Amino acid sequence: MKNYLKYFMLSVSLLLGFASCETDFDTPNAALENQVFSSREGILAAAVGLQQVYSTTGIRWIAETPAVTTREGGITTTFQNMIELEDGGTALPNFNSNVQGLWSTMLRVMRVAEQIEASAPNIGLAAGTQSGLVAHAKLFKALAIGSLAQNYEQVVVATSNENDAAFVSRTEGFQVALGLLAEAAAELAANAPSGEFVDAVTLGNIDLPNTIAAMTARYNLFAGNYDAAISAAGNVDLTSTSIFAYDVQNPNPMWARIIQNDAPNFKPRDNFGLPAEFVFDPDDGRLSFYFIPLDETNPNGLPIEDVSGFFNEVTEPIPVYLPDEMNLIIAEANLRTGTPNLAAATTALNEVLTDTDDPFEVNANVAAYSGPNTAEALLDEVYRNRRAELFLTGMSLEDSRRFGRPEPSGAPRDFTEERNRNFYPYPDLERNSNPNTPPDPSI
Repeated sequence: MKNYLKYFMLSVSLLLGFASCETDFDTPNAALENQVFSSREGILAAAVGLQQVYSTTGIRWIAETPAVTTREGGITTTFQNMIELEDGGTALPNFNSNVQGLWSTMLRVMRVAEQIEASAPNIGLAAGTQSGLVAHAKLFKALAIGSLAQNYEQVVVATSNENDAAFVSRTEGFQVALGLLAEAAAELAANAPSGEFVDAVTLGNIDLPNTIAAMTARYNLFAGNYDAAISAAGNVDLTSTSIFAYDVQNPNPMWARIIQNDAPNFKPRDNFGLPAEFVFDPDDGRLSFYFIPLDETNPNGLPIEDVSGFFNEVTEPIPVYLPDEMNLIIAEANLRTGTPNLAAATTALNEVLTDTDDPFEVNANVAAYSGPNTAEALLDEVYRNRRAELFLTGMSLEDSRRFGRPEPSGAPRDFTEERNRNFYPYPDLERNSNPNTPPDPSI
């Protein structure tokens, strides 16, 4: 146990030390890497550290940053990074700490995932331990790439020791993530994860096969591969759950941002941050699940609520994905195919609307859809339900663009806009070291 704790601390030091592609990985980190990735204890600890950093620091940036941009949340602090995010527009600086934190944390995750994948076959591990480690690493690298592709116009898909990581389009980024997920699934099909891997790394909290299938469905939808998205979503066991677990030393990151010390950085917006045209039944169970009513506005006059759901306790687990996301993927993909299947989309949508037995208790429990039987109307309904079902999960900016919601003007402090950016600028820490960094998006 003493050795495992030593290697765990080393692995976390590695994760916290990698800033981005400009980091000099050879010195002083080379010796530390050799210790972590050359032994059974070290590589298992590295996998735990990888999962921990993604689920704490990573989730904070993934969920919070687009939440403020798309009005899911309203700021309640005078911290400049949050003011800049809510103001938005072309004035959002490259040095904004959310813009930089999201980018650099995902690259840290990618780098350690790459190291685990490369090192695991060289240690003499049991087949199921090796397959578990490699599949787990590929999953988290895919999650990191996917998170970047949801928020930046071009992305890095492999880290570089030479400060020259290549950029690809976000669509290609999703395709790379999908390739990693396919490879992860193949690893598990060849050798099921061993008890050693489960006991040391996932602790039974993450169902790897179902999580890989769920992310395959998500990224196929985002990439426009609609038939593949439907197929992958249909392969997910909707009674299975995967969670990120927290404790007082590693607190729920959204609790830490919204509730800790009664000093919130932001709070959720009324109506899931949607404009008044999107109406919710007052009895919709997702309202009471995610919100505690609060008759207040933030400093910019935006109505806010107190938070509940997955975010109101220090040790509250956060789902890796929500089961009904799969039904919403099936509904949307059926509407976006060359010949929209309105019946299949409505059936999947109604699974969400009438849900009463969600494993995480995110139950709308309202009447089935009764609006116009058109692709346009059904897509609006899917968007409304994605915002409610997947609240504060980091998908609101991707969704707002994909569903063609009104474009931002580029003017800062226009709080009537549904989103104040399309994509984030590339962080200074990348641009100042990597000559391949593209020009910033216009908005």
